[in-house]
Amino acid sequence: TMSSGFIVYGAGVAIVLMCSFYKSTEDSLPELSPQQYFSTLQPGKASLAYFCQVGSLSNSVFLEELKEAVRPLQDYGISVSKVNCVQEEASRYCGKEEGLMKAYLFRGSILLREFPTDTLFDVNAIVAHVLFALLFNEVKYVNILEDLHSLENSLKGKANMIFAYVEAIGTPEHRAVMEAAFVYGTSYQFALTTEIALLESIGSENIQRAHLYFFHCKLAEDLTERCRRTLMEQPLTTLNIHVFVKTMKAPLLTEVAEDPQQVSTIHLQLGLPLVFIISRQATYEADRRTAEWVAWRLLGKAGVLLLSRDSVDGSIPQHANVAFRRAEKEAPMEFLVLDDVDLIIAHVKNHMYAEEIEEDEDGDEEGPDLAIQDDEVEETVFRDRKRPLPLELTVELTQETFNSTVTTSDSIVLFYATWHAVSMAFLQSYIDVAIKLKGTSTILLTRINCADWSDVCTKENVTAFPVVKLYKEGESPVSYAGMLGTKDLLKFIQINRISCPVNIASIQEAEKYLRGELYKDLFGFTSVSVLGLFSPAMTSAKEHFREAGRQLRGSVITGVYSEDDAWILSNKYAATLPAMLLARPREGRIESVPLASTPVQDLVEILANAPLEAFPEITVENLPAYVRLQQPLLILFSDGSISPQFRSTALALARQKRVESFTPCWINLKNTPVGRGILKEYFGSLPPLPQLLLVNLHSGGQVYAFPSAQSVTEQNLILWLEKLEAGLENPITILSAQEWKPPLPAFDFLSMMDAPTSQAPTKKVPECMNEAEVRESAEQPQGGKPTARREPVETLRIKRWNKSSWLKEADEPPQLHKEL
Repeated sequence: TMSSGFIVYGAGVAIVLMCSFYKSTEDSLPELSPQQYFSTLQPGKASLAYFCQVGSLSNSVFLEELKEAVRPLQDYGISVSKVNCVQEEASRYCGKEEGLMKAYLFRGSILLREFPTDTLFDVNAIVAHVLFALLFNEVKYVNILEDLHSLENSLKGKANMIFAYVEAIGTPEHRAVMEAAFVYGTSYQFALTTEIALLESIGSENIQRAHLYFFHCKLAEDLTERCRRTLMEQPLTTLNIHVFVKTMKAPLLTEVAEDPQQVSTIHLQLGLPLVFIISRQATYEADRRTAEWVAWRLLGKAGVLLLSRDSVDGSIPQHANVAFRRAEKEAPMEFLVLDDVDLIIAHVKNHMYAEEIEEDEDGDEEGPDLAIQDDEVEETVFRDRKRPLPLELTVELTQETFNSTVTTSDSIVLFYATWHAVSMAFLQSYIDVAIKLKGTSTILLTRINCADWSDVCTKENVTAFPVVKLYKEGESPVSYAGMLGTKDLLKFIQINRISCPVNIASIQEAEKYLRGELYKDLFGFTSVSVLGLFSPAMTSAKEHFREAGRQLRGSVITGVYSEDDAWILSNKYAATLPAMLLARPREGRIESVPLASTPVQDLVEILANAPLEAFPEITVENLPAYVRLQQPLLILFSDGSISPQFRSTALALARQKRVESFTPCWINLKNTPVGRGILKEYFGSLPPLPQLLLVNLHSGGQVYAFPSAQSVTEQNLILWLEKLEAGLENPITILSAQEWKPPLPAFDFLSMMDAPTSQAPTKKVPECMNEAEVRESAEQPQGGKPTARREPVETLRIKRWNKSSWLKEADEPPQLHKEL
């Protein structure tokens, strides 16, 4: 599965490229005509359009870079497509060739900015320029010292500032700063400069590189003095800025009275060491002042704690006054005698320098991805929390309207809670589905906030969030069990528009169904349709098939034909009744599966596997579906599209059932970069590509590599697989059976969930409460009975939600603030 208060975050952003008819097998940019593009524009949403004539082959380099920007831009709600200027559709942006080398940034139909494409020279420049243009009013650009001081003075006592110098707009460092501004912009004021003289005027050293400062203006008590500044000494990358900002949010100094080896702080979680200043009761005040001084000097580099010697039973050496602990889990505690603050600082910096050298020597080794150590969903919700959603496209249900709605209309209901991060992240996908179905669907999209209406959710057996259920008159509710994203939910809703299974009335209708002509609009969501063939007397087998189809509603199209002439179809497709036909209209294939004495659960498994491709491209999203087959994976790792020859070879072997005991598939490393890390794990370094492997995940963990000296022909592949089955090949590696654990204890979220519910969590104001709600909660009298609407959301969560059950409220259910 990793908003902001900025105006731009309220606008979903789409980047659209209007350009030449540039064709690539890996083209991930949807192609639109000008009319199609402008019809998709929505008020408040932004888009970037680049105009080229059909037939022009100019700027293919820019297209390649834009493709690389698709995925990172999608992380910020920015979609990317291209539009071909055609002669039939006149547009003032489809001008002469020499005037087409610009990209135009719109919000809705309003032009915001135009860029010469030579400024969008690579993926970093594209992302940086788009974010910078959209955040223009929020990220202050300063070019003289007076402007910086003026901004600084306006923030004193109110907010902190992050100030960055980059050499030029569009550099990787500029992109990193803009991405940080996108995430943390509601918490801090961001300022940017490209003026090296301004960097010199504030006393920076080594001005030949990008700089980032944290200005502690919120702590400024004397308005005549400058804000205290902390320099980020690491290179300006998104990850380093993230770690740096997290350390700025942590307490400056923490007092502890326990074994220092057991202490856990945000600094350890971020890979930074801890420095313990050992204190005695008699010298407490002096020790604390020393510790605060050290903490300011080491801010962003290490965590500083004040450790009480008197509270630790003799585990500290008598003369030690400083303890040092590295971030590694098993690193031993180091006790030191250092009589000077500068010696403490030097010790930490020397240690960091030694670590950097060690990392440089082991450059190929990848450590834990600190960029995802925070809960990604929580950060997504934080970033998007003020992004206005068109909630009016869905019907908000209450305790009074729930039953009347779901019993009088075909309804999809989203059960969610406003305090629940995954719910709020999924709500965006749910609204996106509502936008796509606006004015076309006969199914009513609704939602109910279980934080407000817990009794309704209890009665509907909702014990986790988010949950989507389909309600149809006279039928039991169906729970959606797919991925929490727009595409899969849209498929579930669209396929449920028809009956499950569909009753086919004639041979002609059955043939149209098998050819994909009966429900053409649904074949954008599934590549297979399933038809059960039965004679009228085969009631038991037919009911088993119907039940299997009902269990998989929304994931596969099923139909039933049980007329007297069903034998005509069974003879045509060589199927003995009762039988099931699996039709793949795109491939022009129909397979038959006998159903005599087949239990329901076996039918469910067959139907669930029916949509799986014979030779799929493996992605992060679909991998679980193929791993579920419990077969070794025959994987071709490719740096791009695969050759037609290998594809035809793999499909031929699959259709001849020569590889029935394996799952043939391939991975495009451009679409799924994690594949490179997998190959490094197998070989120790990245091997030449393409690379064909057999990976036995389920029994033994052996990994076999197809001989690189041989061409991958049908005959060579069969001989190699026969050698494997005969045990005549040696594996290149054997996968470890060790348990995968979180990189640090603080990320063991499953154990946290399993912790006893009687342990009350630390009290804090939930992020989903606005300032007015916080104020109302604080002003609530201690002795009086609180009103339902003013009860803090976190309190409701603790009271009502339990891992296994909810506590039923005796009074009427509280109603929380419903704004998102």
